[in-house]
Amino acid sequence: MTEKFIKNEQLNFIKKQIALIKDSTKKNVPPTVLAAVIDLANAKILDLIPNASLDQQKMLDLSRLKIDDEYDQYIQHLSAFLQPFPKITEQQLKKMFPKNKKLKLPDLSKIDHSQLTYLSWNDLRSNKKFIVYELDGKMVGIECKFTPTSKYNICSFCNCFGEVAYFSTVTKEKKSKNPDYYKAIGNLICADSSECNNKITNVEYLATFLKDSLGM
Repeated sequence: MTEKFIKNEQLNFIKKQIALIKDSTKKNVPPTVLAAVIDLANAKILDLIPNASLDQQKMLDLSRLKIDDEYDQYIQHLSAFLQPFPKITEQQLKKMFPKNKKLKLPDLSKIDHSQLTYLSWNDLRSNKKFIVYELDGKMVGIECKFTPTSKYNICSFCNCFGEVAYFSTVTKEKKSKNPDYYKAIGNLICADSSECNNKITNVEYLATFLKDSLGM
């Protein structure tokens, strides 16, 4: 059996490509145009997973699919090869946030790790948001101030339009001439992190934000 080789954000990206193909089909574009859309989608998917084996490349190939049911079965099949978010314990989470003595943790038993790019939860009592992500092979976490806005805008993480909240964190950067220098980093992100995980297709900004926040 082929190993699990697809990340959550990669499957979201593939779903987005399929949505574009379905949209082109509904618009009854010329066959040559539809073929070009499918070829481009295939190329983007292979670029997304450059180390895919020949068997995996065959599995990812969209060119043989014709109808909606086949696309749906394709996604369902790929879902079996999702790499789950790394298992993490409450004790590990507590070690990530040692200064927070009243850390409120999520119920890890109720979280579907197969549909996570990053783990996040809110503590509404303290207006805090916590984000945990595997960065360069290491699990890291940050604590942010969290302010609901009840407004709609573009999320910095998934780059999709939806209800957002403002969150910010302060990182202590090393400045030789000013050792007390602090830099605040703020963003608008999806108010519902599960929705964000369902839509995120690229982790470049998320990784950059975490590195900046952690001073890496």
